Amino acid sequence: MKLSICMGAYPGKDVYYHLGKVREHRFHGLEFYDWADLGDPAAFVKQLEAYDVVINSTCTPFFNLVDGSKADQYLDGIRRTAEACNILGIRSIISQTGDIIPGLSRETHIAQMVETLKRCAELLDRTDIVLELEPLNELNHPGHFLQRSDEAVQIIDAVGSRNVKLVFDVYHQQVAEGDVTRNLTNHLSRINHFHIADNPGRQQPGTGELNYVNILTAIQNTGFDGFVGLECGYTVDTDTALEQFRGDILSKLPAMI
Repeated sequence: MKLSICMGAYPGKDVYYHLGKVREHRFHGLEFYDWADLGDPAAFVKQLEAYDVVINSTCTPFFNLVDGSKADQYLDGIRRTAEACNILGIRSIISQTGDIIPGLSRETHIAQMVETLKRCAELLDRTDIVLELEPLNELNHPGHFLQRSDEAVQIIDAVGSRNVKLVFDVYHQQVAEGDVTRNLTNHLSRINHFHIADNPGRQQPGTGELNYVNILTAIQNTGFDGFVGLECGYTVDTDTALEQFRGDILSKLPAMI
C-alpha cells in the first residue's frame, strides 16, 4: 500500500512545493488533476527526478461516458491523456461518468458506457495505464450517473479489460452505500486505487465517523500494493494533519512505515 496526497492540499502552492511535501511526509505520490497544467511533459519529468516520488494519477479532460453521441470526444481525451501519461510515468487516469440523461433507461446508459470503455480498452491495451471509473455520491453530486461500487463492478466486468478498473473513494461509497469494508474487500480485484476522507465533511481521516485504522488494515490485509490517496480537506494546517494521520492511524497498522 502506497500513500499519496492531492494537488491543492497546500492551497496556493505549486506542484513542486507539493512534491517536496510528499517526500517530507514519507508518502509516495501526488495526484495531479489536470496533466496539461504540468506544461511540457518531458521537461517536467526531468524536474520530477529530483523528488524521488511520482505523479500517480491524473484525470481525463472530458467526463461524459453515458452519452454515446460524445464517445469520440471522450476517446480523444483519453488518447491525449494517455500520450502525456506515457511521458510523465503516470499509470492511472481517473474518470467520472457524467450525469443521468433524462428519458434514457439505466440499461441504455450502461450499454453506452460499456461500448465506449471497450474502445478505451483497445486504446490502452498495449500500455500499463489503467482508466479508473469513480462513482460519486448523490448528496455532493446530484444527478451523477454512477454512484454505487457494485454497479461500477458490473460495468467493469462487462468491459473485461485489465486496463479499466475502479477507484474506490471511501467517502463517496460511505455516503452512497455504506458497508465500505465489506464492499472494498469483495471488489478488490477490480480496484486500482483508493481515495480516503472522513464523513461527514470530507475532511482528513480521523475527523469523523469512519474508523480508518480498521479500513486501512482491511485494505492492507488484502495485500493491496497500489495507491491510497488522501483526497480531502483539512481542518488544521496540512502538515499538522498529515503528522496526526501518521501518528493516530498509520502507526496503528500492521507493518506500516
